[in-house]
Amino acid sequence: MNTNRSRLGQTIKLRRVTIPMTLQELASAAHVSASHLGRIERGERFPSASVLRKIAKPLHFGEAELFSLAGYLSTEPSGMDKGIAIDTMGRLDPYTAMVLASEPIEVQRAIPGLLSILKELAKATTKQQDKAGS
Repeated sequence: MNTNRSRLGQTIKLRRVTIPMTLQELASAAHVSASHLGRIERGERFPSASVLRKIAKPLHFGEAELFSLAGYLSTEPSGMDKGIAIDTMGRLDPYTAMVLASEPIEVQRAIPGLLSILKELAKATTKQQDKAGS
C-alpha cells in the first residue's frame, strides 16, 4: 500500500468522521460512489483531481488544501496562515504550493514528505534539548 495513498485516505476519513458524516452521505453530496470513496479512505485507490474537487466542499476542505495533501499543488490560496510552510495535517501553505507548482511533478510530490520529516526531526531535537536542560 502506498504511504501517500494511505495518509491521504486517513485524512479524508478523519475529516469525514469528525464532521460527522457517513460514507454514504459523503458519496451522495459529492456524487461519487461510496465504494470508490471507501477504497480511497483505505488507501487502495488514489483519487483523481476531479474526485478531490467533488469531495472538498462537503468535507469543508479548501480545494488547495486537499490538492496539496494529494500532491497536486494548486496556486490558489487556501486561506491558511502565511509563514508556515507545513501545518500539523501535512498541508502546504499557498505560497509554498505556488512556488512548487512550477517544479516537475516528482519534486512536487517529494517536498511535503521531506517537510514532514524535517518537522519531526525538529520536534525530536527540541525534546532532546529540553531533556538535557532539565
